[in-house]
Amino acid sequence: MSHIAWGGQDKMSYTMKDITINPQQIAACGLYCGACKKFLNGKCPGCKENEKASWCKIRKCCQEKGFHTCAECDKDVKDCKIHNNFVGKIFAFLFNSDRAACISYIRENGEDTFAEMMAKDQQMTMKRNR
Repeated sequence: MSHIAWGGQDKMSYTMKDITINPQQIAACGLYCGACKKFLNGKCPGCKENEKASWCKIRKCCQEKGFHTCAECDKDVKDCKIHNNFVGKIFAFLFNSDRAACISYIRENGEDTFAEMMAKDQQMTMKRNR
C-alpha cells in the first residue's frame, strides 16, 4: 500500500496516522474514511468496522446485499431513498459533500482509483458545486 504523509501533528498535539490508499477504507455511501480526522486520530475504526454505526441505513443496506459500496447496486443513487435520506442531506450541506458523485466516480473508475484520488487530495469526499 502506498502512503501519503499527513504532515506531522495537528493542534491537539498527537500524531495522526498517515493517509493511505486503501479501497477497504471506502464507506458504503462513498465517503473515504481513510482521510477522515477521526479515523486518522484513531477515534473511529471507519464505517465498516464501526459497530456504533448501526444507525446508518446505507451501511445496513450494503451489508444486507453483500455490497462494499452503493456503486455495486443497480439503482441510481440519486433516485435511492436510502442514499438520499435526511441525515445524508444534512451531512452534504454541512460538509459540502457530494456522495452521489463519489459513487458515480467509483462506478466509472473503480475503488482503487477513487481511494488513490481521495488519499492524494487528502479528502474524504468529493465536494458539491455551490
